[in-house]
Amino acid sequence: EKMVPGDGIASSEEVMAGAGIAARRFIAADFDALAVGQGSVISASLFGALAASAALPFGRAAFEAAIRAGGKGIEGSLRAFAVGFAAVDTGVAAAVVAVVPRATPSGPERLMQVWRGLVARAEALPCAEMALLGLQKVVDFQDVGYGAEYLDRLEALVARDRGSMEFSKEAAKYLANAMAYDDVIRVADLKTRAGRFGRIRAEMGAGAAQVMQVTEFMHPRAEEIAGMLPAGLGARVAGSEKWMVRLDRWFGRGRHLRTDGVLAFGMLYLVGGMKGWRRGTYRHQVEEAHRERWLDLALGYLETDYALAVEVIRCRRLVKGYSDTHARGLSKFDRVLSGIALVAGRQDAADWARRLREAALLDEEGRALDGAMATIRSFA
Repeated sequence: EKMVPGDGIASSEEVMAGAGIAARRFIAADFDALAVGQGSVISASLFGALAASAALPFGRAAFEAAIRAGGKGIEGSLRAFAVGFAAVDTGVAAAVVAVVPRATPSGPERLMQVWRGLVARAEALPCAEMALLGLQKVVDFQDVGYGAEYLDRLEALVARDRGSMEFSKEAAKYLANAMAYDDVIRVADLKTRAGRFGRIRAEMGAGAAQVMQVTEFMHPRAEEIAGMLPAGLGARVAGSEKWMVRLDRWFGRGRHLRTDGVLAFGMLYLVGGMKGWRRGTYRHQVEEAHRERWLDLALGYLETDYALAVEVIRCRRLVKGYSDTHARGLSKFDRVLSGIALVAGRQDAADWARRLREAALLDEEGRALDGAMATIRSFA
């Protein structure tokens, strides 16, 4: 017996809601339609939206100069750039975000009563809008019990917030992200959800009479396999170089799985249904311990440097994805926190924390972060 947020299908509304949780600033509009209306393609209107967002330290003229330097379809691209820019600059895109509805969950009445109680708790918080989105995310990830755990932790954080409530709002967002981490179970669940194949057919333009094949590339690391084991056993396996080498040899090579067939789909479906197993796994234990260290660190700064506490919460943005992507993000996260420790106590500590986080996001290899850390070490 379970409750399903929405209908179990990742609808456009759920995608929009998820993006709102994950993004520091969320901008949405029908940029494809805007571009087509100007005789161009979506990349040009998205380029205009990027310019208007001020996410990059360049003025509008620099973006337009880059389009002119391309040498092809310049006039149409400039028109599409202009309407994309205007959609953000005039607030049209923001208006689109404002009307995004939350998906309506469904399930047995017993669970729906629990859900309604959780919603009431979230609505009572000063960060209600973000808390409701976070609640939906963690319940979708696990169950209503996990949603209650999310609110328990969030309410404790809100009770400590004596400032502008910016800390609470950011905590509602990033706590949900931390609790709804990507693991083998999550990946398998998303790949076998109802409606996914319909969306793929629509994206590929496949007709009803056409046969479509879907091939998934799976490349689990030894760490993912060890993480699926019971906590005690998983810890011993993860701490054994011999066993990690064996796991990598057995599972590490990439595999192509035809999920339009019964065997591969059935295998992933069974793995995706192992939510009840998840909370006893080694991976879950590791994620919980890491999450609590991060929150404790942020709370340690809350009384003495509110702005720095907020920036520490936002650093969770660095940890995302699955497998190698997650490992790289976690490494950057730990390095940024070590840099923050060097500047804590300075009046500009929050500003340096923000610079470190943004440097970590600039490139995959971490060269910008290396430079920022070297600068800090030069005066710390």
